[in-house]
Order: sequence, then structure tokens, then C-alpha cells
Amino acid sequence: MSKRVLIVDDEADLRDLVQYNLEQAGFQTRQAGTGSEALEAARAWKPDAVVLDLMLPDLPGTDVCRILRSDPVLRDVAVIMLTARGEEVDRVVGFELGADDYVTKPFSPRELALRLRAVLKRARRGAVAEEDFRIGDLLVQRESHRAFVKGKEVALTATEFKLLVQLTTTRGRVQTRDFLLDSVWGDETHVTLRTVDTHMKRLREKLGSAKGYIETVRGVGYRFRDVAA
Repeated sequence: MSKRVLIVDDEADLRDLVQYNLEQAGFQTRQAGTGSEALEAARAWKPDAVVLDLMLPDLPGTDVCRILRSDPVLRDVAVIMLTARGEEVDRVVGFELGADDYVTKPFSPRELALRLRAVLKRARRGAVAEEDFRIGDLLVQRESHRAFVKGKEVALTATEFKLLVQLTTTRGRVQTRDFLLDSVWGDETHVTLRTVDTHMKRLREKLGSAKGYIETVRGVGYRFRDVAA
């Protein structure tokens, strides 16, 4: 069954262009011109993905993304931000709100279709189950706080294990350094963004052949991939 994609943009010509190309690529599509229309359509149609512009006439796209992520029914919908605003701060805000990818205008409709396919293939429907996590050579046992690579236990510190669990439970989604600081270190005041990078470097070194699953997203943070680099 073809995947459903909701296209949200205030420019009708752009919506039509995206719709034509996505339907040619095999997707089912619907359009919305405002944030409120997008939320109404999402609740009624339950799309697999939303292509979301940031600059909408009523609600900012960031608010639409935040509402989608807070809705128990829609929180696992894939979100690709499509916008003319390509500054790093906009990408960071988008990723922190739960966007799965970010495409800036002008864009290639073919690239957008490919990115949609990649996002929809990621096994990231919500958090990964609480039981053991397995991928390739890596096994993470959350209950016992143990990690194994090729069957051999990896000696991780408590912080390194927290980082690994945070990445695997949100795999396919970019985790900003600020978000990782809040999630892993909490209220500790002595840590900095550099602390995240240092611990991530050590974690990768200890994971050996499984280190390629952790991807650096330049200028933003880190992402756990479904395929090792």
C-alpha cells in the first residue's frame, strides 16, 4: 500500500508541484494551506508523513510539529521541514521539536521523494520497545544496563550507557547536543556541549565495529542510524 503524505504550504503552486511529483513517485497525497488545516487533515486522514513549511499564515510550522508530536495518535508521523529558512538555528529548532529531516527551498522534487522514502523506512515508530535492543553486532540490554558487540560485553560507564540508550530509543531522529545534555546529564551544572562530544567519542571507541551506527550531524548533534556507516 502506498504511503500517505500531507503537503503543508501556503503557496498553492508549490503544493501542486510537490503533489504531482510525489504522486508520480507512488505516494498518496493531500494538501493543506495553513497550520490549522494541516492539523485537521492530519487528524482525519492520519498520514504517514507530513511535508511541512515553517512559514504559514496562521500557525508557525514549528507549532504544528510540536502539536503533532504531543498527539498520542499522530506523534509517530514522519515530519520533513520544507522551508526557505536554511540557517543552522532553524534546523536545530526543527530537530529539537522532532522533525525527521529538513529540506530548504529551492529544492529538487526528486530529492524530496527520496528523503521521504528514507525517513519512512526508518524503524522509528515512537520509542523502541523497552526490552533488549538488537541491530547488527550490537545488543543493548536496558534492564541489566549491559551492552555487547559481537557477543562480547562492552565496559561502559553509566553516562555512556545513558547516551547509548537515548540514541537507540530515538534512532533515525537527530538528537541535538543541548537535548542530550538535558536528557543524560539533567541539572548537572558543570557539563558543557564539549562534554557531549567527549563522551560520544569514547562511546564510539568502545563500540568498535558497531560505532558506525552513531552518525554526527554537522552543526546539530548526533543520530543513531539503522545501517552502520
